[in-house]
Amino acid sequence: MARTEKPGSEAAPKTRLRWWTELPLIVLVYACYSAGRLLVRGDVSDAVDHGLAILDVEKALFLNAEHPLNRLFTREPWIGVPADFWYASLHYLVTPAVLVWLFRSRAVRYRAARTWLMTSTFIGLIGFTLLPTCPPRLLDASHGFVDTMAQYSSYGWWGGAASAPRGMGGMTNQYAAMPSLHVGWALWCGVMLWRHGGTRLSKVAAVVYPLGTTIVVMGTANHYFLDAVAGAAVMGVGLLLTPFVLRTAERVRTRLPARFAPAAAGSPAATATVSAAAAGGAGSANVSGGCQTSAGERFPRQREQRFGAGAEPDPAPTDAGDETPAPAR
Repeated sequence: MARTEKPGSEAAPKTRLRWWTELPLIVLVYACYSAGRLLVRGDVSDAVDHGLAILDVEKALFLNAEHPLNRLFTREPWIGVPADFWYASLHYLVTPAVLVWLFRSRAVRYRAARTWLMTSTFIGLIGFTLLPTCPPRLLDASHGFVDTMAQYSSYGWWGGAASAPRGMGGMTNQYAAMPSLHVGWALWCGVMLWRHGGTRLSKVAAVVYPLGTTIVVMGTANHYFLDAVAGAAVMGVGLLLTPFVLRTAERVRTRLPARFAPAAAGSPAATATVSAAAAGGAGSANVSGGCQTSAGERFPRQREQRFGAGAEPDPAPTDAGDETPAPAR
């Protein structure tokens, strides 16, 4: 009976994903991102100018939501402290948790989701390089912003350098505000939860998490509203580039080993060579690739001929016994 697949079933990946190969890949990508983010520090004066320019554009467009949110977070510790914990920790927890969930339960879609996240992250690194931006909390106090991370640092592990652990502020680039990958990663998590969650709770989390992260990054004075918009735009560009990146990676994965691997004994080329040699040997007296034996030459252990020329042995077995009948004459 022919085996049929259920309608709507999806094909499995060509190569089975393994956690011991995925985990080092993700760690390597994040390490490269963190190192690149640290090494691309721009001039402080340029970063301040970029931050003020963004603030001026927002005021002109009436998009300046940072000031009222920052005043609220500064005035109300019961809002400001949880917001600081949200900013300092959730992107380290929720994003890996969604990746693991996709890997375990949605393995067919995991590869594309992971590639989307990594591609967008590297695009964000390009933004940090080309446009170093001073966040609102590092502007002069005359601009009306309060660094809530510094204000509530006694409640958490962070100091005055954004979400960096206390005493490690020198190991982070505080002028990498444009785009906001806090918002970009939260948006990625929201899309994954909405598309693949399947429950009402996952749908609610898919909306609340990216929206809450956008409010938090502005209220804590770590990002401008346009930083959040740029973070979402980066994720959109990464989504568009994901099919191309997947095809390129698959092409490299299949062609690179074939170029450097030796020809296998059972490969089609080797089989054809052996077949051709066998066919040539069957139709000629040549042995050992065209070498012929000379007259009188014997192979090792070949028995000597006991009959002279023209004296062939009688096909009748004359010494088989008296009861053997003689051949007909």
